[in-house]
Amino acid sequence: MNRRALFWSAAALGFAFAVSPGLAQDKGTVGILMPTKSSQRWIQDGDNIVKSLQERGYRTDLQYAEDDIPTQLSQAENMVSSGVKVLVVASIDGTTLSDVLRQAREKNIKVIAYDRLIRNSGDVDYYTTFDNEQVGVLQGTSIETKLGLKEGKGPFNIELFGGSPDDNNATFFYNGAMSVLQPYIDSGKLVLVSGEKGMERIGTLRWDPAVAQARMDNLLSAYYGDKHLDAILSPNDSLAIGIISALTAVGYGSGDKPMPVISGQDADLPSVKAILADQQYSTVFKDTRELAKVTVDMIDAIGQGKEPEVNDTTTYENGVKVVPAHLLSPVLVTKDNLQQVVIDSGYYSPSQLN
Repeated sequence: MNRRALFWSAAALGFAFAVSPGLAQDKGTVGILMPTKSSQRWIQDGDNIVKSLQERGYRTDLQYAEDDIPTQLSQAENMVSSGVKVLVVASIDGTTLSDVLRQAREKNIKVIAYDRLIRNSGDVDYYTTFDNEQVGVLQGTSIETKLGLKEGKGPFNIELFGGSPDDNNATFFYNGAMSVLQPYIDSGKLVLVSGEKGMERIGTLRWDPAVAQARMDNLLSAYYGDKHLDAILSPNDSLAIGIISALTAVGYGSGDKPMPVISGQDADLPSVKAILADQQYSTVFKDTRELAKVTVDMIDAIGQGKEPEVNDTTTYENGVKVVPAHLLSPVLVTKDNLQQVVIDSGYYSPSQLN
């Protein structure tokens, strides 16, 4: 081959490499901070975001803090120092991140609060989540429907559990549920035997199932020696499993002590199995695959210099600013529609339920 032919051959080969999809321009690294692996849903969130980002050509740095605030703060500081393009944060306590988020702003790193609103910071750019108040409404409605409260049935005994007080979402869940349940408490169709309500009384720090189980033990011992507990507002599935453990230990779910109507959230596999076994009545399904997609679409828009799509610019005031949000719709799941929602959709395989 002569020198001119060799030149054009090399040039053609170089052009082929330049346009090869596998060698597209590097889109940079996205930092992803998740709170803990102790809840199945956060593992799925992390995996889904990483998969979606890598499919679109991003590098990823996914880290879990195991519900330790200093650990998450250190992880965020390291990601900002390393120069990630975008920081996706499912915070443990977002109020502790103000300084590092200010550093991110100074480095032009966009910050997306993921599923949990970061409070008291003007440096949060966007928020991706589900309609959190609607989650609570669905939880309250599931109890209302199962007990037949709309048909005038009752009275029934009920106890209330809340999520972690430092998680902004927990208040939305509680308020949404109480918008359904409070009128029945006021009318006497629901009897709050312990009298314990309000997030300051019923909150469960760090969403710890052991704390929920211990509180349920205490409630049963103090108030239900000769009474039957008919319903429990549980804000998520991990707490529901702790609550169920306390109930079954004193004979609920056997003989003449039917399980109370218990709500939940996240469609965690243990709770899906509990629903099939008639131990838990409902959960609220939040398809983390869709939340990951919305978040990655937002990251792509940021990378292209475009304004990300949002559908709520009024609800999520974080103490400093209203954070533009993209909300997805949650779905109530009971035994009646479980197959359709979580199996037929491919979220779980039939073999996982065995």
